[in-house]
Amino acid sequence: MLLRSDPFRDFDRMASQLFADTRTPRAMPMDAYRADDRLHVRFDLPGVDPESIDLTVEKNALTVSATRTFQYSDADEIVVNERPQGAYSRQIFLGEGLDIDQLEATYEDGVLHVQVPVLESARPRKVPISIKSGDQQAITASAGSG
Repeated sequence: MLLRSDPFRDFDRMASQLFADTRTPRAMPMDAYRADDRLHVRFDLPGVDPESIDLTVEKNALTVSATRTFQYSDADEIVVNERPQGAYSRQIFLGEGLDIDQLEATYEDGVLHVQVPVLESARPRKVPISIKSGDQQAITASAGSG
């Protein structure tokens, strides 16, 4: 049999089941960072069938939706049922400086990894600085990127 160490876990689970709206898609945790002139976004989707993942981009809105299900048979006796199932959805808004036409996505080990290149015009660049000496002769120096 299964041993439980937290006496309030069942109460928390029952309360969330009673008061949660199962028709509302759940949010999925994500991380986002910029590296190598790309925006990287990673969505946690453990146990999700890759065929159920839907990734759409409309204007600057990126939407991810997926479904996680597990079917019990009528003969199964459910002892604990804590893993959330159903629809998951997350929408993020992408900045103007991203090339959404070159968006790439991969799914591995329960993580959906979306990469969006940063447009050349939105990348940091060095700007030359003109320095004038006391005799008004122009000297050009290079400014560091910040």
